[in-house]
Amino acid sequence: MKQSTSIRVLIADDHAIIRRGLATIINHDSEMTVIAQAEDGDQAIALYREHQPDVTLMDLRMPNMGGVEAITAICAEFKHARIAVLTTYDGDDDIYRGLQAGAQGYLLKDAKPSELLNAIRAIHSGEKYIPPAVGAKLLQRMSNPELSERELGVLRLMAQGMSNQVIGTTLSISESTVKAHVNRILSKLGVNDRTQAVIIAIKRGIVNL
Repeated sequence: MKQSTSIRVLIADDHAIIRRGLATIINHDSEMTVIAQAEDGDQAIALYREHQPDVTLMDLRMPNMGGVEAITAICAEFKHARIAVLTTYDGDDDIYRGLQAGAQGYLLKDAKPSELLNAIRAIHSGEKYIPPAVGAKLLQRMSNPELSERELGVLRLMAQGMSNQVIGTTLSISESTVKAHVNRILSKLGVNDRTQAVIIAIKRGIVNL
């Protein structure tokens, strides 16, 4: 039997099977109840406003509006929102953006049920929940040089297979300026060529294809 003071949980994930699985695990715990489920960021915000849950589990990559944008919007409106990122991605940039947006925890979807429940309890009590492996990647991200907005834009176009000339045309800058940006990107990512840069960017979650 559920306690009257059970932890009320909102799940936001675009995969129905994952939502149902999470809900089954959470509802099986006598101290927790799933009170709503969202399939994208827009729904997550609307359902948060309606139910104001104790803890929200937020997927990072969803259609229409992603998790980072939804977390940012919720935390701007509700200063005491308690949100955990729950994702299949452990790229250091994904971790950084999720926590920077206001999340208090970061869990991978392959986490054991006991870890999921412990994370919900910890976040509900006001603690942060960051597994050691995730924390190590976060430290790595914080020690890496920041890419500027322009460099990020160039990198995303590189990932689409565009040449320097086409990137220059797309961004309305000269080809020599593009080359300078590319060189700085390679230096900051610690790689020797464009292909390596794109691979690293995808792995770290800087670029999503």
